[in-house]
Amino acid sequence: MTKENSVLTQEEIRARLLELADPGYREFHGKLLPGTDNILGVRVPALRKLAKEIVRGGWETFLLENDREWYEKDMLQGLVIGCAPMDYEKRLARIREFIPRINNWAVCDVFCSSLKDTAKHREEMWEFLKPCLSSGREYEIRFALVMMLGYFTEQSYLDRSFAVFDSIRHEAYYVRMALAWAVSVYFVKFQEETFAYLKKNRLDDWTYNKALQKITESYRVDGETKIQIRAMKRK
Repeated sequence: MTKENSVLTQEEIRARLLELADPGYREFHGKLLPGTDNILGVRVPALRKLAKEIVRGGWETFLLENDREWYEKDMLQGLVIGCAPMDYEKRLARIREFIPRINNWAVCDVFCSSLKDTAKHREEMWEFLKPCLSSGREYEIRFALVMMLGYFTEQSYLDRSFAVFDSIRHEAYYVRMALAWAVSVYFVKFQEETFAYLKKNRLDDWTYNKALQKITESYRVDGETKIQIRAMKRK
């Protein structure tokens, strides 16, 4: 086995993470993740690079042995699942195993962004997301919503997506923020259709108004449209 494809041991991975840790970034990032107190402070690009190195070696062993000592180890678990070579059925099984490990928005969102082959398997993923959306668990629902805004802003999924948005009834902050974010992303890509949805929807007032705010913050929405959106705010 070449050095390039050598297997990194858990001890070596641990040492690498400690080397990559940035105390300043740890302090900054920690403020964005209330309740997460096991942060080293390793930036996401460095974690992506390390994940690719792990994948070149014994990634299956890594997934089995990787503990939860640090937040960054959860990140690595998700990133390796996203970029390791495997057929899609096996990837879905790995995703299912990983979802209970998600306990903050950052791990959720970075994990979603790593699942790039979803674009080739949208219908399989859509079916996979259905139980997540109805699970009642905060980060399962957020996972599904972030996957939707990342991979399902397509004409053929609009009606189904709007129906999903209307079905969400959850008080957790990170669910409601993801839902508002998703609505704003759909608006940017499908303005006419999402306008129509916003005029007749079942979103709660907070999520609806937050979605409008996010739309007006987008540089891809023109000034005249932003004026119309602001006028739609619920009292």
